[in-house]
Amino acid sequence: MESRSEGVEERDKVVILDFGGQYSHLIVRRCRELGVYAELLPYDFPVEELKKGVEREKGKGKIMGIIFSGSPFSVLDENSPKCSSAVLNLGVPVLGICYGAQLIAHLNGGRVRRGERGEFGSADFFFKKEERLFKGIADSESGGSGGSGEGEGDGKVGKTKVWMSHEDVIEDLGSGGEVIGWTENTPVAAFRIRSNIYGVQFHPEVHHTEKGKEILRNFLFEICFCERNWRIDEDFVRKKVEEIRREVGDGRVVCALSGGVDSFTTAVLVHKAIGERLTCIFIDHGLLREGEREEVLKSLENSGMRFVFVDASQRFLSALRGVKDAEEKRKVIGRLFLEVFEEEARKIGAEFLAQGTIYPDRIESARAGASKGRASRIKSHHNVGALPERLNLKLVEPLRDLYKDEVRALAKTLRIPEGILKRHPFPGPGLAARIIGEVTAEKLRICRSASRIVEEELRKSGWYERVWQAFAVVGDDLATGVFGDARKVGRIVIIRIVSSEEAMTADFVRLPYEILERMSRRITNEVEGVTWVAYAVSSKPPSTIEPC
Repeated sequence: MESRSEGVEERDKVVILDFGGQYSHLIVRRCRELGVYAELLPYDFPVEELKKGVEREKGKGKIMGIIFSGSPFSVLDENSPKCSSAVLNLGVPVLGICYGAQLIAHLNGGRVRRGERGEFGSADFFFKKEERLFKGIADSESGGSGGSGEGEGDGKVGKTKVWMSHEDVIEDLGSGGEVIGWTENTPVAAFRIRSNIYGVQFHPEVHHTEKGKEILRNFLFEICFCERNWRIDEDFVRKKVEEIRREVGDGRVVCALSGGVDSFTTAVLVHKAIGERLTCIFIDHGLLREGEREEVLKSLENSGMRFVFVDASQRFLSALRGVKDAEEKRKVIGRLFLEVFEEEARKIGAEFLAQGTIYPDRIESARAGASKGRASRIKSHHNVGALPERLNLKLVEPLRDLYKDEVRALAKTLRIPEGILKRHPFPGPGLAARIIGEVTAEKLRICRSASRIVEEELRKSGWYERVWQAFAVVGDDLATGVFGDARKVGRIVIIRIVSSEEAMTADFVRLPYEILERMSRRITNEVEGVTWVAYAVSSKPPSTIEPC
């Protein structure tokens, strides 16, 4: 496992081996929602290290089970990600999901072949009720048909809806394998090898699988014999504060504060641990949302934390002049942020840097789930950089194991102000991530004002807290409008509103037309220079949430 500071609590866990599937993080989250701590590791994580985790005593970071994630690859591809077959012989329960199930069959000496037709979307799944993996799962309908299976029609076969997404088909399970579930098009939709190795061809982690959470619960508690050890509450806060105190000792800490829930929660946790030995540094890079600077400063003043405020907006906007490429804009902002922060941190003379890095940031920055050069960089991360090395600071990341929804639960426990707790996520590069092409004063004004209108209308209609993110995007495209009796050329504003649970996947929100109409009318009437308003209806994947 990853090295931790001495004295940090080690929880027993379930490990998810990541083969590059889009739902890998979702499997981790589902396990945590069920009260079991789970971690995502690369598919090629050393077997020797896994073995050490399996052999640990309970209560001391023992690996209780292993889950193989899905993948966009085929096990039949020569260069597809594969772990060692030795993982199946560690003596710990294993569950393979979709590609993971096919890989288990492959590693067990079985056979996987190209399917004659793929199976995507909802399917009727028939299963053997006596299997521990399906314990207590009630039928969607009693009995069933739709494929050959032992015990079919005798009351021992259950039926439920599952979500399929595969083309390859398992033809042979190898030694000790038994089919325990099937669909009309997939004779091997679930299996067991020996007593504790399972595979399911569908995705139990997605909401579309009706009994998916119950299946995962059975794997965790009936097969792995896990205990509930993960909950964000006052006890979690107490342990986290003690952890920070052990890590920091008598040292001083600086915290890079953006005003978002991640960095603010980090600061409050560190402040509870070491008090005035923490100094927050809040840098206004000129790319904040409307009113955000004032709100963050007010929250800082009310928090009792020591802080330094730096207005570096002109430095950032000057550095961005003429820069059009999205990745280059991120690099410019990141580089200048390091420079400004370094100038202020050296005045304070701290030994530690506290950052609001959360689990997806950390994993995605070094993700090897589809590694060995096969994964492309989607974007540079704002948090993970060279700052600690440049300043010779030790890094403190109290949220490093948490997802965004878990951070919000922690923030609520810490009684962080509602304005920060419920504020939508905001990218490190600020509005530069929502301006396509060069960042100019005009586009900044339009983006900032239009985004304010989007948020105001969502709050008025009660939709603000029902969505994950909502904002306006502006680029260089122009369109003709009619104002009064005159034709006028102006900017196109794109409204982007998405729903998500962890930001690894997202879907556009089916907002009522009357709300969109109010947003459009207000933006074209109130924001000078805008003639058209559009609505983004792309989901992630294939798109990203932020346009840049």
